[in-house]
Amino acid sequence: MFSNVSNFSNDVDYALAMIIGISLFFLVGLTLLMIYFMWRYDHKRNPKATDIEGHIGLEVLWTIVPTILVVMMFYYGYSGYLKMRTVPDDAIVIKATGQMWSWSFEYDNGKVTDTLVVPLDKAVKLNLFSKDVIHSLYIPAFRIKEDMVPGRDNWMWFIAQQEGTYNILCAEYCGDRHSYMISHVDVLPVEDYEKWYNAKEKKSDYPGLALMKNNACMSCHSVDGTRLVGPSFLGIWGRKETIVLENGVEKEIAVEREYLLRSLDDPNAELVKTYGKGMMQSYKDVFTEEEKEQIIDYLKSLK
Repeated sequence: MFSNVSNFSNDVDYALAMIIGISLFFLVGLTLLMIYFMWRYDHKRNPKATDIEGHIGLEVLWTIVPTILVVMMFYYGYSGYLKMRTVPDDAIVIKATGQMWSWSFEYDNGKVTDTLVVPLDKAVKLNLFSKDVIHSLYIPAFRIKEDMVPGRDNWMWFIAQQEGTYNILCAEYCGDRHSYMISHVDVLPVEDYEKWYNAKEKKSDYPGLALMKNNACMSCHSVDGTRLVGPSFLGIWGRKETIVLENGVEKEIAVEREYLLRSLDDPNAELVKTYGKGMMQSYKDVFTEEEKEQIIDYLKSLK
């Protein structure tokens, strides 16, 4: 707590500390008071109950004190909320997109990354979008979280005040791989950020790799042989697989161009045995025919 990593960290931590402190005070105080009353007014010591009509002073006290405390907590919470929703005019704008189960960040110069890179001590605004279901972009160290709802505009902003790398998580359950929807934000000095921002990316020999990264393929398929939600891409070209057709019939195939194209267009038609149905969306209208061929070329290279 009180790390001051972002411009919101201390405000959120102070509000939380105040609420926890008040809650603990009354929890301990009222518990001890109840225990004392149980002992002091036990029926053995007080066989005859006293009829008490009321006490104006106590009634006023336990009305005014909680009201003041609630107003204080509301003030801290609402003032913090207003700060979080008031974006500076000079903020750097980045488009953040969530999809099952990965993040992508698009900058004004067209650069797209799966991790967030921001400059130190500069206001950054994230415009939030979802391609499929509800996600929630959460940066714990910055004490900020906002939902990404399909079809609805939303945003968040912050000023990173300490260099370093901090986790990005999804705080809204979004499917089987929800807990793996992890990325990070790199906070760089302004000079380093500008160098990174203006640097020209080296063109990959396989444009299909970028297509797959930007469309969350790597969230469910590994390239090192690790079993994830879907089969690993390592050595996939020509590999013998047992597939299950929609009618339940099993057959053995060699993974080649025709099978990969069918899997992109209709992933549930011919599932590799032991993998679940309905885990992959159709990319029939997402990729062009040329892009599909680029993806296949990349998969061929993974030997």
